[in-house]
Amino acid sequence: MPQEIERKFLVKGEYKSQAYSQDRIIQGYISSARGRTVRVRIRGGQGYLTIKGASDASGISRYEWEKEIPLNEAEELMKLCEPGVIDKTRYLIRSGNHVFEVDEFYGENEGLVVAEVELASENEPFEKPDFIGQEVTGDIRYYNSQLMKHPFKEWK
Repeated sequence: MPQEIERKFLVKGEYKSQAYSQDRIIQGYISSARGRTVRVRIRGGQGYLTIKGASDASGISRYEWEKEIPLNEAEELMKLCEPGVIDKTRYLIRSGNHVFEVDEFYGENEGLVVAEVELASENEPFEKPDFIGQEVTGDIRYYNSQLMKHPFKEWK
């Protein structure tokens, strides 16, 4: 089974000038049940269908299956999604041998900026860029499927 191994951090300070790529992402959830999500994403004019399993105890690793689908199919599947949409821009930033994905959220999650780095193993070392703040790996509040239900603006 394909495993996603990643760590997630809050972002502090400037990061956009370091990005080599950026894309707007719109995504919804056909199912956002804890431990098994089915996500539809539109990014850069392409559609994707993703299924994720439950995270391990550390929150670092979980099953992930993703398939590119035609844009028109993704747009149709978005109509089946649960209420709430995730709208964000993703910036890709190199740091050492890794790429950090920095997500700047809009709408009900405006003001939230998080960075993720994918790893080959749970204890693989990586270089943290200056903009990396507090680690929030495993904190379910920061999962996109939870941000859809309990947006950042409601946390205060």
